[in-house]
Amino acid sequence: MNMTDGDRAILRELMKQVADGAALPVQQEKLAQWQQLNELRPTRPLVCILQVPWHEMNWEDELTCRCEGDWARGVESGLRMQLYQWRHFPDDQIAEGAVVCPYAIHDTGVGISEESDVLTSSGLASRHFHEQFHSLDDVAKIRMPEVTHDEAATQRHYELLCELFGDIMPVVKRGITHVWFAPWDDLITWYGVDRAMLDMVLNPGLVNACMERLVDAHLHRLRQWEEQNLLSLPGPNGMAGSGGLSATPELPQPGYDPKRVTPRDLWGCATPQIFSEVSPEMHWEFALRHELRFLEKWGLNYYGCCEQLHHKVDLLRRVPNLRKISCSPRADKALMAERCGTDYVISLKPNPAVLAYDDWVPEVARRELREDLEKLRGCVVEVVLKDISTVRYEPQRLWEWASIAQEVTAEFAP
Repeated sequence: MNMTDGDRAILRELMKQVADGAALPVQQEKLAQWQQLNELRPTRPLVCILQVPWHEMNWEDELTCRCEGDWARGVESGLRMQLYQWRHFPDDQIAEGAVVCPYAIHDTGVGISEESDVLTSSGLASRHFHEQFHSLDDVAKIRMPEVTHDEAATQRHYELLCELFGDIMPVVKRGITHVWFAPWDDLITWYGVDRAMLDMVLNPGLVNACMERLVDAHLHRLRQWEEQNLLSLPGPNGMAGSGGLSATPELPQPGYDPKRVTPRDLWGCATPQIFSEVSPEMHWEFALRHELRFLEKWGLNYYGCCEQLHHKVDLLRRVPNLRKISCSPRADKALMAERCGTDYVISLKPNPAVLAYDDWVPEVARRELREDLEKLRGCVVEVVLKDISTVRYEPQRLWEWASIAQEVTAEFAP
């Protein structure tokens, strides 16, 4: 890796700022709060802000990269975004006191990819998916992935990071810590949305065969991760599913082997987001009963993302070690509270549309969040603002939302 002295100086200065933030006592305070929440003990609703439209956020050139090399610019961009969020819209995420070197893992995939017509407008894309499953013979298009770890590449990257940052913060190698398991997210892009919904009635055997094969592929990949020892414990800022942080004293499992992490030491998750309007009975038949084969492997589980689940909580009680359930913007919060009680963390997803209106009205954001939390009063709640498509190129909207969220959640501290 050729790096100019200028690039090196820029990256080291930014990393020193990150290290200073990571060393603050507040990071340990946040860690204790997340552990408390994830153990289902009463605490203030904790806040995460994710999936930010960074292309709209460059206020006064704070996000403008100044490095020359491509690799250096990639690292610089990540550091600048982290520091920017701390300055302007801090939440309850934790700054990790280490530089992470990810394993160089290669995956052949499952042998099939999206074929679609794409329409782009204002930077956003909509798709019409081409149907690729017509008979049981087509199920074989889904192949078993093969996983390899390029240990030499991992070591080269590790040595580079140690040389660059090792005197500022420790460098740690880390494998797979968080698995996004959403087979239906992939399946509909190959099957076609309308066709998939219709075939659950007209051709259920084909739909179930596709799901069974796709879950087989995910399990085949998981077995290879275990066999090659590619799983790692997350850092303090590790995520659980589509929700908040995963920190809990319950994981890793008591007596675990630190040299060989297993799925039992980690969080799993699942979501069939396209099933928002699908009945609980069909949700079980075409999604959950297949997903359970994967979910049963993990120490704790998170379920859901953007789909409504308030009317499916009883169904989700079949998920082993379920700890968090997503509560999407369109979910019935009162019914969610009634059916979850304090049995699960309710992962409240405020509607990000409040940031996209023609006019930004902070009191609307305040009212919406307070109303949602009032309906969930007495429950264990995290607040996860995500899927932020736009702030209309007014980053101050998100800055102010973060401040409002801290103020409102403090009102609901036990």
